[in-house]
Amino acid sequence: MLKRAALARALALDPELLLLDEPTSGLDPASATGICELILQTRDLFVPTIVVVTHDLDVLWHVSDRVAVLGEGRVLAIGSMDELSKNPHATVQAYFVDARQRRNHPTESPWKTS
Repeated sequence: MLKRAALARALALDPELLLLDEPTSGLDPASATGICELILQTRDLFVPTIVVVTHDLDVLWHVSDRVAVLGEGRVLAIGSMDELSKNPHATVQAYFVDARQRRNHPTESPWKTS
C-alpha cells in the first residue's frame, strides 16, 4: 500500500518523467503483480516517460518497452526483452536467458496493453 501511495503522490504533480527504483522489492507475487498493473495503467492514463530500475525479470517482461543492461561499467545492450534474449553478449545472456526465464515468460507478455 505504501508503494501505491507514493506513486499517487508523485502523479499528483503531473510529471513528464517518473522514476521508479525497485518498485516490487520486498513484495509478495500478488502485490508485485498489482504494482506492474498499476505501472501499465499509469502509463496509459497519464502518458509519462517511466524509468524503472529493477533486477526483477518479471517487471522487465511485463512493463518495459526498452531495457538498458548495465554492466562492466557501461551500457552493454539496449532493446526489447525479446531482443535482449537473443543478444550474444555473455553477461546479457547470463542475466536474461536462463531456464527460469524461458519457462516463465512467453515472447509476448500477457500484460502488455500496447
